[in-house]
Amino acid sequence: MTGTKNIKIIIAGGGTGGHIFPAIAIANAMKRLQPACEILFVGAKGKMEMEKVPKEGYRILGLDIAGFNRSSLLKNITLPFKLVKSFLQANTILNEFKPDVAVGVGGYASFPVLYMAQLKGIATLLQEQNSFAGKSNKILGRKANAICVAYDGMDSFFPKEHILQTGNPVRSGITQANISKAEGLQFFKLDQHKKTVFAFGGSLGAKSINEALAKNLSFFIENKVQLIWQTGSLFFQTAKELIKGHEDQISVFEFIREMDYAYAAADIIVSRAGASSISELCIVGKPVLFVPFPFASEDHQTHNAMALVKRNAALMIKDNEANSELIKNIHILLTDEKQCELMCHNIRQMKVTNADDVIANKLIEIAN
Repeated sequence: MTGTKNIKIIIAGGGTGGHIFPAIAIANAMKRLQPACEILFVGAKGKMEMEKVPKEGYRILGLDIAGFNRSSLLKNITLPFKLVKSFLQANTILNEFKPDVAVGVGGYASFPVLYMAQLKGIATLLQEQNSFAGKSNKILGRKANAICVAYDGMDSFFPKEHILQTGNPVRSGITQANISKAEGLQFFKLDQHKKTVFAFGGSLGAKSINEALAKNLSFFIENKVQLIWQTGSLFFQTAKELIKGHEDQISVFEFIREMDYAYAAADIIVSRAGASSISELCIVGKPVLFVPFPFASEDHQTHNAMALVKRNAALMIKDNEANSELIKNIHILLTDEKQCELMCHNIRQMKVTNADDVIANKLIEIAN
């Protein structure tokens, strides 16, 4: 579909790669369908979108906003002032940019921008990635023109007539990847003849996964199993020290940009259960062990993972079981070929590769 005018779109949200990469995928799809459209991102100051989005060639403005800090109540003293300020900033941005549509992808900046847009009568579209909607999106969903979802049963959270089941947008580097396992292993300088595990905890790392791997590195060394390990920034130096002398078998990274190579190299994958990661893993189609982040809002990562576990498309362990159960389940996946074949078949049935185009077409429809 092509538009009858060059539309202006604000895309608000971020905080993690799980929000940022789908947002960029939507923006890229809009540019393919309507090259002259204007796109402005709005994020939260100090969050990773302020760095990642400009690298993809888009302009971004930051709001002074933060979430509730559960670890230190004192740090929440300024939160009401930041919330008020973020609404005022969002109002100014909307007045100056004058978008035809505002898109919310989740994250701190999403709510103030879309809430103010709805007050002004600007069309809004929500991209709800998870199988369990959070409080902010439930509120915004009442007045949204469209809510794009990835899971069945979302009419328990949103008005049914505004729901569009699109799947989650996945970056083109994954949907269009054509990298062989040999090329993936060569990229990481690993042995072509050994089994390989790829473990990552999202763009920010995962404490339980990191600690369980650190405690059980002997499993990989003794069984000649290779490990590609994305630690996040906090655990990176510790992991580098732990693997000294075994760098030919265990590759440690703070952050892996070339995820297509990591997915290609892997025989099995250990991951958090963020919606964006799950959407990518359905396309990759390999055996997956999920360790959901237990403190995600509404425990949505567990709900996300269970949607696959119920279809025998993945395994899952609880975060607090990682120390005792992670290696046991990795061993199962490395040795049970029949179960792995079944899981691969089932997870591939859930893949969606064109969500970005479907959402972009809906945006053009709403704008026109």
